Amino acid sequence: MSNKPPITVSRIDMERIEALLERLPAAEAARCAALISELDRAEVVEPTAMPADTVTMNSTVSFEDEHNGEKLTLTLVYPNAAGAPGTISILAPVGSALLGLSLGQHIDWPTPDGHQRRLRVLGIDYQPEAAGHFHR
Repeated sequence: MSNKPPITVSRIDMERIEALLERLPAAEAARCAALISELDRAEVVEPTAMPADTVTMNSTVSFEDEHNGEKLTLTLVYPNAAGAPGTISILAPVGSALLGLSLGQHIDWPTPDGHQRRLRVLGIDYQPEAAGHFHR
């Protein structure tokens, strides 16, 4: 497994995701172990200091699965907003993998079926912090 790239998470996103994880049933929380380990290693910054090229909650990100060449554009959302077309939950494996990545970075991420996906960030079409939306 390759080394994981450095990630940056805003303080507000970190607080909201941690609160979300605390409310999950134990079995569901266990499936979020990879997300929890990502949060543990993240650099946490104030929303106003978030680099504009970094994936945050409610960002719309274009990325590629380097194993199959599939390109997707999705908005990273909390579970209550997931299910709408074009969204991916922070609790889904791909959502957890994307959080905190910067433009051009890639990450190898385990899938529920035991394989690895390599995801590369191709573009950030919208980031709330860059748009001045700090308290969404």
